Amino acid sequence: MIVFDLKCAAHGHVFEAWFGSSADYEDQQARGLVTCPYCGDAQVGKAVMAPAVVAKGNSRPEPAPAASTPVATTPDPAKMRALVEALAQAQQKALEGSTWVGRDFAAQARAMHYGEQDRASIHGEVAPAEAKALISEGVEVAPLPFPVVPPHAKN
Repeated sequence: MIVFDLKCAAHGHVFEAWFGSSADYEDQQARGLVTCPYCGDAQVGKAVMAPAVVAKGNSRPEPAPAASTPVATTPDPAKMRALVEALAQAQQKALEGSTWVGRDFAAQARAMHYGEQDRASIHGEVAPAEAKALISEGVEVAPLPFPVVPPHAKN
């Protein structure tokens, strides 16, 4: 596995992404599968990364000087689980009363925006490029933090 810091061209969002290899990254990038998780922009490239330099086995790291500011620590797993659970519950509450429209999302969102269909709360699937097109038309859309299992796929 390899991790890259990536940056979207539209808004400069920097995010981390994992790939099986550099070749996997290049392949997914060429096929337009690498998109910004914040805005959906497909114009994504590698961001400047700090190199991971491993210390020699016979050298000891210098002790860190006493800092006046707190040092960042590894997040508490229990707190992270609670945060993810809270986000999942917030998404579930936001989707109450919303109708799953699957891949018909873009067409229905446009129809509602242009007054061809009554407004309603819907959610579904849309390609990043199509989501960007909807936003540029003024259609109000937002990505969900977690994937949604389509109703027909639930056990």
